[in-house]
Amino acid sequence: MELISPKVFLILAAVIFSIGVYGVLARRNILIILLSVELMLAGVNLVALTMSRVYAHAGGQVFALVVIAVSAAAVAVGLSILIALFRLKRTTNPADLRMLRG
Repeated sequence: MELISPKVFLILAAVIFSIGVYGVLARRNILIILLSVELMLAGVNLVALTMSRVYAHAGGQVFALVVIAVSAAAVAVGLSILIALFRLKRTTNPADLRMLRG
């Protein structure tokens, strides 16, 4: 017997993903943008885990674990780049960081 409907989890995932999209589009701080991308990945993970539970298939859980591992690696690389750029330019505004252009 399920206590909470899968619909609730899907709505929650959509809300979390939407907050992440808003954070990426509206913010001017690289750290907030990285955190917003993590929120978007959390929303995707919640959908994958919900569907895994509904259809009783372990593929969604494996996908979620892979997304968590890749997201941890991306955060490590992103934060190291952010720290290096902040030490060099003393700003976290993406518009001020023109040195990455080719």
